[in-house]
Amino acid sequence: REKDACWEYGDKLDGNRVRCRFCQKVINGGISRFKFHLSQIPSKGVNPCVRVTDDVREKVTALIEAKESHRELELLKRKRVAELSVLPKRTRELPSQPSSPGLATSPAIIPAFEPSQLLGLEMSAPVLRLSGAATKPRPASGLEVERCIAEFFFENKLDYSIADSISYRHMMDTLVGQEFQGPSADVLRTKWVQKLKSEVLQRTQEIKKDWVTTGCTILADSWTDNKLKALINFSVSSPLGTFFLKTVDASPHIKNHRGMYELFDEVIQEVGPDNVVQIISDRNINYGNIDKLIMQNYNTIFWSPCTSFCVNSMLDDFSKIDWVNQCICQAQTITRFVYNNNWVLDLMRRCMAGQELVCSGITKSVSDFLTLQSLLKHRSKLKQMFHSSEYVSSPYANRSLSISCVEILSDDEFWRAVEEIAAVSEPLLRVMRDVSGGKAAIGYIYESMTKVMDSIRTYYIMDEGKCKTFLDIVEQKWLVELHSPLHSAAAFLNPSIQYNPEVKFFTTIKEEFYHVLDKVLTVPDQRQGITSELHAFRKAQGMFASNIAKEARNNTSPGMWWEQYGDSAPALQHCAVRIVSQVCSTLTFQRDWTIILQSHSEKRNKLNKEALADQAYVHYNLTLHSDSKTTAKKKGEGDPIALDDIDMTSPWVEDSDGPSLTQWLDRFPSALDGGDLNTRQFGGSIFGTNDLFGL
Repeated sequence: REKDACWEYGDKLDGNRVRCRFCQKVINGGISRFKFHLSQIPSKGVNPCVRVTDDVREKVTALIEAKESHRELELLKRKRVAELSVLPKRTRELPSQPSSPGLATSPAIIPAFEPSQLLGLEMSAPVLRLSGAATKPRPASGLEVERCIAEFFFENKLDYSIADSISYRHMMDTLVGQEFQGPSADVLRTKWVQKLKSEVLQRTQEIKKDWVTTGCTILADSWTDNKLKALINFSVSSPLGTFFLKTVDASPHIKNHRGMYELFDEVIQEVGPDNVVQIISDRNINYGNIDKLIMQNYNTIFWSPCTSFCVNSMLDDFSKIDWVNQCICQAQTITRFVYNNNWVLDLMRRCMAGQELVCSGITKSVSDFLTLQSLLKHRSKLKQMFHSSEYVSSPYANRSLSISCVEILSDDEFWRAVEEIAAVSEPLLRVMRDVSGGKAAIGYIYESMTKVMDSIRTYYIMDEGKCKTFLDIVEQKWLVELHSPLHSAAAFLNPSIQYNPEVKFFTTIKEEFYHVLDKVLTVPDQRQGITSELHAFRKAQGMFASNIAKEARNNTSPGMWWEQYGDSAPALQHCAVRIVSQVCSTLTFQRDWTIILQSHSEKRNKLNKEALADQAYVHYNLTLHSDSKTTAKKKGEGDPIALDDIDMTSPWVEDSDGPSLTQWLDRFPSALDGGDLNTRQFGGSIFGTNDLFGL
């Protein structure tokens, strides 16, 4: 009682008395009677307070009602427990009753109970938890409960008709009470879609205000099928967050580059040409020369490839190398056998303390290399399991597949190949982690890719053939597909790289930096002092020389660093913040194209398509908003390139040689704990003289 929320409205006096802070009257009987005084409820012989404010009166009234409701639930729980406690006695009496011959072998029939009785017992803990939540100073109103239900429906893409089902209504009655009906399917379809859509629009308006300073990136995420059907999801990303803009049907424009240009031009105009720093595409669609056309017509906008898409392409080429592919196939023999036999799967999970052997990633190639790392991590436990007395004495031990698994696990060459693949692929997986999830990583991609190549050279220092094989793949993708002038400019402006004494910038990086600067600085007045500002930045003069700025070089994001310490060079600061604050990947959130495909079906009428488009808009933005809050709470946890659940259609699990039509759908990850299994430490200077690129 000493912690009761109502003490903030009264002063405790001697003799269990309370003085009201509103009317200064002294109430006898403690905090309970004081609540009736504030609530103005005419009972308990307490005079109501005439000066209490409406919000306090409503709050205290809700507290009293919640307490009464909690007391009633406790009584109901005891009653139901007492009724069900006689169940064993009644079931023992049943066999003595006459029964028909047809039911002679049937199990004892349990006496009928009302569904609410049984559900009441099962749901007693959640009900009490919800009732406990109602005792908080600010109880949830019916509108807030409706909102939670609506967000639950939209975030999880649930069919509206669920809200009209009998079980849904019964769940609402059990959890909330019969007074609350819950939103119907029609209410969800009309009222809440529009309400949540308007709130998303309002939230995006707040984000847009920041674009004047930081700029933004348009993300073009595409989907195609074998029938020339092409859809493009447009999202906008900036340091304050990413939000889904819209989906367009690009099918009529696949072979018409002018039409494709007009689609992008419409999005640029909607976002604002002055706000857009770059456009990132995933290259699932052949965009032709519209990137050059856009950069010609919009001098300050850059077109960049998706880093995640290109890095995944590198991993895909890694897996096509003969000996790597052979190793993956051998490893899949083990996982398929384990995951297609329940007893073996249970034994494996017991031996591995509940952990999974297969890791499902955001793409097929990521899954391949993550699972190989998992096998390497659990090598000793797998061997122990297959050689344990429990397994050897089981009927599975003599199966041909089991014998093959034991042979593979005992093969030292297999494990050397797994170790080698894990070591070479981990730097690329690290790049995928660094750029995924809407991170402003453009200032680090140049450094990260240089480290990838440096690590390959170091690992294969004694094997020139393999070194060349892997390096050729990375170099080709980096130089031809991935590299953008913005990457050079962002690396040059990144203080953790610029002030690193081991880094030496070569001509190509400087040339691309000045090329970007020339495009971004469109106002002549900004160009006048840019030379002196560049000198101050390079030599760490002015505010750049402060101890705080120096200490923040390596532990603050480049965009925030320039905002805080770049005032000595205002023109350069304006450019730097806009450049280093951008993302470099379209992989920002989980992508589920089913909801998009529904709204673009030719069989739907116009009104239905508009309703589904609104539903997709709310769904995607609720997902993004939820992910940003979760990321803020769980910063540093999990693996952004791995999925929580195992893809049961993947080649690592399915017991089939043929590919599945639903295999490896494009999805964004949630957390999966994983470790860096690369046992070698890679050194070498970044952008050093040994760089094959001559950077």
